Amino acid sequence: MIARTARWLNQNFRFRILRLFLYKERKFYQLLILLFIVAGIAYPYPKIAMWVGFLFAGYSAIANDSIQTIGTFLASNARRPWWVLWIFVAGIFVATMVYSWVQYNGDVSYERLASKGFSEAPQSFQFLQLAAPLVLLFLTRLKMPVSTTFLCLSVYSSNLDGIQGMLLKSVSGYGVAFATAIVIWFLLAKPIRRLTVGEPSPIWVVIQWMISGSLWAVWLMQDGANIAVSLPRSLTALELVFFLSYIVLGLGLLFYLRGDKIQEIVTEKSQVQDVRAASIVDLVYAIILFVFKEISNVPMSTTWVFLGLMAGRELAMTLQKVYDTRRKMSTTWYIIRKDVINAAIGLIVSVAIAILVNPKIMEEIGAYFVSK
Repeated sequence: MIARTARWLNQNFRFRILRLFLYKERKFYQLLILLFIVAGIAYPYPKIAMWVGFLFAGYSAIANDSIQTIGTFLASNARRPWWVLWIFVAGIFVATMVYSWVQYNGDVSYERLASKGFSEAPQSFQFLQLAAPLVLLFLTRLKMPVSTTFLCLSVYSSNLDGIQGMLLKSVSGYGVAFATAIVIWFLLAKPIRRLTVGEPSPIWVVIQWMISGSLWAVWLMQDGANIAVSLPRSLTALELVFFLSYIVLGLGLLFYLRGDKIQEIVTEKSQVQDVRAASIVDLVYAIILFVFKEISNVPMSTTWVFLGLMAGRELAMTLQKVYDTRRKMSTTWYIIRKDVINAAIGLIVSVAIAILVNPKIMEEIGAYFVSK
């Protein structure tokens, strides 16, 4: 009797929490339903659908990936006016995209979309291709660091090779970032600890803004493909202006909201509010992304690279007693495991949607395992 009562109370409590969550988030879910309806209306008309796909992918990608590039920048500059940070980041975005547009004959993806499986712009659309970024928005609202690369690009892949290439490069990125972070924050623990003791010198603000700006530019070189995948591979000048204006406004909203809910993925990590610690994280991250950018033009999940970097850093800081993290090893493993599980969920959802859009991919997956 007591056990049954306890179970009922537990279930009732969870139900109340869920109901409270849905009530607080009702405006968001109402908007999301409206956007799904818009996707359903627009997808049969390619000229309209490609821009609707861009509008959805543009903001959902930027909002979700705030945890990677501008997340630490936001955390360590929390006292500064949001519009100052916005102008800085938006300016770099415009300069980076315009350079690609000029250098690569109208392509704003730094030729990431020239790789196998993505070289041809879509001539027709399916509902799930437009709806995939909305799924990303939903997962972002749940504070899940899902890969925008897999979710936004997989649905446009013409074959399994495109997804396989992304997956291999992304897993490699996670491993390299994880190992690099352990080496840096474990072997160089004492110098880094001394560097981040006391109040930071004003010069650190300049250093951090330079590093954060460089990281943001390198990230755009990788993830610009996620935003532009539904668009023609060569944009006209007028299309470029619309492309830039929309993302700049989206960034403004993101900075006004201070990163929104997904920002908590960053702030739960150790010492990221310190401008010096944030600068070290951003510098290592920027170098890894740049190296992978130079290796090949295959798109990759920058989210996985970021999670690998933060996981290795958290583990090294917990193992090294010179850091005052006040965190048990069990808590560190929980954070790492949670991020990996969320990233894996995003991958599974992405591949499932891609299969629904293009059944040929499922046939290729079956043939691949049969051959093995």
